[in-house]
Amino acid sequence: MNKFPLNKIRDDFPILSSKINNHHLVYFDNAATTQKPKCVIDSISNYYKNYNANIHRGIHTLAERATEEFEQTRSLIKNFVGASSTKEIIFTRGTTEGLNLISSSLAKFHLKEGDEIIISEMEHHSNIVPWQMIANSNKLNLKVIKVSEEGEININHFKSLITHKTKLVSLVYISNTLGTINPVQNIIKICSQNNIMTVIDGAQSSAHKKINVKSLNCDFYVFSAHKMYGPTGVGVVYGKEEILEKMPPYMGGGEMIKDVSFTKTSYNDLPYKFEAGTPNIGDVIGFKEAIKYIEDIGLENIESHEISLKKYAEKALNKIDGIKIVGTAKNKIGIFSFITKNIHYYDLGLLLDAKGIALRTGHHCTQPLMDKFNLDGTARLSLAIYNSTDEIDYFVDSLIKLMNR
Repeated sequence: MNKFPLNKIRDDFPILSSKINNHHLVYFDNAATTQKPKCVIDSISNYYKNYNANIHRGIHTLAERATEEFEQTRSLIKNFVGASSTKEIIFTRGTTEGLNLISSSLAKFHLKEGDEIIISEMEHHSNIVPWQMIANSNKLNLKVIKVSEEGEININHFKSLITHKTKLVSLVYISNTLGTINPVQNIIKICSQNNIMTVIDGAQSSAHKKINVKSLNCDFYVFSAHKMYGPTGVGVVYGKEEILEKMPPYMGGGEMIKDVSFTKTSYNDLPYKFEAGTPNIGDVIGFKEAIKYIEDIGLENIESHEISLKKYAEKALNKIDGIKIVGTAKNKIGIFSFITKNIHYYDLGLLLDAKGIALRTGHHCTQPLMDKFNLDGTARLSLAIYNSTDEIDYFVDSLIKLMNR
């Protein structure tokens, strides 16, 4: 593709034509959730209008079609992340549930008193709290990798934390607050050499970078549909088959069983052992269209466009007197957390919203990271495939006017 088809892409997202406070919407809150193209919206509507049925249990036509469409999404995800088998692809309600599934299940068979888990200072609460919970209940030790003032992982500090008791490292691929792209391949290699299990939080990476879990060689990779132009309430856990086979179920109920009696229950085969109850069928089917949409554009093209946008935004923001960007890693995506010297981030969010600009304010579910930088929050601008340099110009102009009023 020689030229990025930005205008066509923007036309695919109905919400981008809407107005907020009599201004054209400028949506810069993509790290929280991305907007949805019409093909995803239509797919979900089509399921409920034309073949709504429960899956895996019925033999009637609607049930068989729903099951087929649902399982097609699993196959597409397997290929999208480079997994070896659909047995390695588990559907959840999101990255948060995925991390809870992994931590809860591993706590029952892999982690024992005195073992160590390593995370980093830049983790989202979803990759902190579940490990704290099992550390408290199982008497484990939770260690934290230091992050530099620029927002980069300190590899030497990470290496110094490793002992013979270190059993697991859980790390974010791309920080939702700093935009930092962590050196996960190097970290996974170090872990592999030390027989340490690895969990990668891919919530922010899967829409921006080509992912191949076999090349990464991580044990688990977790992500959400809604940050990839898909629906909310759908997530994915990739896990190596040999580990998933050993793990006990996360929840009990229908679908995850093979045989049930009052004396004993045997569990279903992978991946269904981890998918108790009726899933979010329509939205899983909608997720398939989101993945197809990304693949049709091409992740290489998306990455190239977003790098150009990031550089443009970075240059423009750095020219503004009185603003400080939090997180200046050399290797990062288009996420900019910042503070201004004369406007509180919360007030700034409201003032920009009055101009039709949507961005996030607060601690971004990374309170320990904010504490590190002695902040209670920031404003955050995050870019996606449908954003343009014109939108960045409008934002910068609006920001300068607000700061100089």
